[in-house]
Amino acid sequence: MEVVRYGRTYRVSHSCGRGRPEFAFRRRLRRAFQHLLQLAGLAALGAVLMLLTGCAAQSSAAPSGGGGRQSFTVNMTQANRFEPAELTVPKGSTVTWINTSQVVHTVTDDPSKAINKSDAVLPSGAQPFDSGSISAGASYSHTFDVPGQYTYFCIPHESLGMVGHITVTD
Repeated sequence: MEVVRYGRTYRVSHSCGRGRPEFAFRRRLRRAFQHLLQLAGLAALGAVLMLLTGCAAQSSAAPSGGGGRQSFTVNMTQANRFEPAELTVPKGSTVTWINTSQVVHTVTDDPSKAINKSDAVLPSGAQPFDSGSISAGASYSHTFDVPGQYTYFCIPHESLGMVGHITVTD
């Protein structure tokens, strides 16, 4: 059976599971509403994840091991950024970089590997370091024992501006 409503022709379904007819437009409307609820749920989940990631992106100072050493965390993001991009840590602190994106990143402070030499700055007496490729979800840690200014970069994304700065204090 067909019904014309608002200039459109709809078929009437006699088997909606409740024993009464249901118009096709109602079925479409219900499906569209279900999809809207699913999208709203995904958006809410995304907002929660962004808040959690934002909290993790801030440096976390927690005592580790012995001797009052502290640990700090830097995230490597899908937007090809280090977060936080600038960090100040006391001498002897360990910084851990976590790849929170789906692409490979590196943490490199080696002037011989930099396209732009100002993207790799080490204080006098500090040795260059390079994490190698860090895949999604993996991490790399480095302990800073020489005070001064460090500028490091991601080899594949240096030209995109993926550069970070660490100041190590006495």
